[in-house]
Amino acid sequence: MAIIITDECINCGACEPECPNNAIYEGGIEWAMADGTKLNGSYTLEDGTEVDVNDKRSPISNEYYFIVPDKCTECMGFHDEPQCASVCPVDCCVPDPDRKESKETLLARQSKLHS
Repeated sequence: MAIIITDECINCGACEPECPNNAIYEGGIEWAMADGTKLNGSYTLEDGTEVDVNDKRSPISNEYYFIVPDKCTECMGFHDEPQCASVCPVDCCVPDPDRKESKETLLARQSKLHS
């Protein structure tokens, strides 16, 4: 499952530089699939929407840091555990209960993002 940042976030920013997929953004910041990845051209999001990887998308949160679920791999392929959760001083980086994903799904996403 992808990781989410709860509203308990204190906006310290410790998690952002730890993400190998550049999936973490400060609240209010637009994001793109291409940010920090090797993607080019178009990309199909998990909900089936096809996007240009360079198109800026609306922030998921305007109030605190957020994780783009289509870019989160729980650090699979890079680390043994999600780095955001390991550095978060208030334990607000937690598994998303609404987005259960297998190890195979996460590794496939990691491969797509960085091939």
